[in-house]
Amino acid sequence: MGKIIDQIKQGKTMVSDGAWGTFLQQKGMQPGECPEEWNISHADDVFDIAKSYIDAGADMIETNSFGGTCFKLEKYDLADKVFELNKAAAEISRKAAGDKFVLGSVGPTGKILMMGDVTEEELYDAFKEQCLGLEAGGADAIMIETMTDLDEARLAVKAAKENTKCEVFCTMTFEKTVDGEFRSMMGIAPTDMIPALIDAGAELIGANCGNGIENMIGIVEEIRKVNPDIPVLVHANAGMPVFKDGETVFPETPDEMSALVPKILAAGANIIGGCCGTTPDHICRVREELNRIEE
Repeated sequence: MGKIIDQIKQGKTMVSDGAWGTFLQQKGMQPGECPEEWNISHADDVFDIAKSYIDAGADMIETNSFGGTCFKLEKYDLADKVFELNKAAAEISRKAAGDKFVLGSVGPTGKILMMGDVTEEELYDAFKEQCLGLEAGGADAIMIETMTDLDEARLAVKAAKENTKCEVFCTMTFEKTVDGEFRSMMGIAPTDMIPALIDAGAELIGANCGNGIENMIGIVEEIRKVNPDIPVLVHANAGMPVFKDGETVFPETPDEMSALVPKILAAGANIIGGCCGTTPDHICRVREELNRIEE
């Protein structure tokens, strides 16, 4: 099967998966429950979510491990189960993926370095423990995502790179300012992340969440102005969220999302997938659109 990066270097554009949280809730996960604990107690439900994206045509699927560091798990009294829960997450996605790729999902810890909440060493060790579990369960790559603090992202990349044999990817989350510029919550621009993350060992970078695919086009263009070569992944939301009937909904339909695939490709994205609000139907349409372009 080789590596994801090798396939990109050979000119292949790839499709990733979509949202997970929404589907866990649809399967019955209650507010206040630990998503990662479901890898043990509701493994079949987690498997169904992963498999739905493979069936939709995804080349790779993530793992149910976004909040899998000790810092997030300690809120559920599960800090001693980091390795076990992450390994189980990767094993479930590995089983669902078959001959496709598994991306071990690693999200932010919720701790802020500059506030003195945590030391660099503590962050590094937390990410190391999580990544070792994901690798043991069969992840092909470590997908560090939804990062807003460049230092935390850098430490996560370093921990994955130095302690596993997995490919290491990292995406940050940017929002459009009133001036029309893209910045993370901590003020990081897309161009700021490139040298720091590559230097730490990231083999692929990009953006996830925070934007629909339309805004992601601008983010990819910014990355490409500075670095034409690094593989770029985009996990876009299904449009920008709107509050409707007491809940947050993401309005972009599968057809609307897939219609922008040619533009995000032209901007320079190599892997296209979804984040909040995206479903297997969205991923299926993205796959069909890619197939149509490649014919």
